[in-house]
Amino acid sequence: MLRADGETGERRAQRAPGKHAVPHLLADRPHARWSWDISKLPTLEPRRYLNLYLILDLYSRYVIAWMISAKENGALAKHLFHRALTCYDIRGGQLTVHQDRGAPMIAETYRDLLAAFGVEPSYSRPRLSNDNAVSESMFKTVKYSPGCPGRFADPEEARAWTAPFINHYQQRPHEGIAFYTPAIVFHGRIEPIYDRPQGALDAHFAAHPERYPNGPP
Repeated sequence: MLRADGETGERRAQRAPGKHAVPHLLADRPHARWSWDISKLPTLEPRRYLNLYLILDLYSRYVIAWMISAKENGALAKHLFHRALTCYDIRGGQLTVHQDRGAPMIAETYRDLLAAFGVEPSYSRPRLSNDNAVSESMFKTVKYSPGCPGRFADPEEARAWTAPFINHYQQRPHEGIAFYTPAIVFHGRIEPIYDRPQGALDAHFAAHPERYPNGPP
């Protein structure tokens, strides 16, 4: 009888499900789009973690800025971004920053900083882990590095390991940017070295065209 009278539905006041568009970001130059996230780094003490804050330039995969802290909050995110935005002299309307919806990413102090610099925020859809894939992939690169100790004694040890790793990462070929290095792409030095790798690709295509079903590389 209750079902027939429509009395068995949800009686609590609930907000209607929201619709969030799939984020699409096109980066055609350095400092057009940044992506950032925070990842946990285990310590030698059980259930205690450090936090690696890391900002990537989507066009070049260059590490714009990073920080390791024992805490995760909006004030630290604001500090990191203020340093990065000031260092690279970012102007209003120049940059879009993509992130997930973690507490530091939606903190008012952090969002106010972006607004003050004229930076457009972009957010992943709620409860989806693959809308910020570039940053997630970077964290896997960090943690699966052969030299990564896995656990760190304290923030100082983590910083001492991360700094040379980032420097090495900037200088090594990256599959996502046609095997150029992030530093070469970020600093606009592709043209002087373009002919050599492209010549090698063309020669390999001529010798083994069957390996390239989608055409010349």
